[in-house]
Amino acid sequence: MKTTDAESGSVAAELALALPAVLLTLMLGAGALGAGARQVSLQDAVADAARLLGRGESSAIAYAAVTASVSDAEVSSELRGDLSCVSARADMVIGRLIRIPLTASSCALSGGL
Repeated sequence: MKTTDAESGSVAAELALALPAVLLTLMLGAGALGAGARQVSLQDAVADAARLLGRGESSAIAYAAVTASVSDAEVSSELRGDLSCVSARADMVIGRLIRIPLTASSCALSGGL
């Protein structure tokens, strides 16, 4: 088919309209993957901290284990009967506008080796 002068710029115009949506989708997808990876790191660090408290280590050492993995995490702990429990919270920021709160908690039996 032969294109006319009126149609010659339509591909460029369609690309210009679609490109921001494609870039936004890619950015949100990458941000979601990053948030998932950060959540896994936070959960793993909290589990390690609960085991440290269960073995009798100090709270400072347990909290340091969490902040070594997720630097801006807010950490707290409590005893629930025979369990040493640790909870942590951190925010995942995507771009400048999207903030996703991440939380994790874990418990370990106190008095373990």
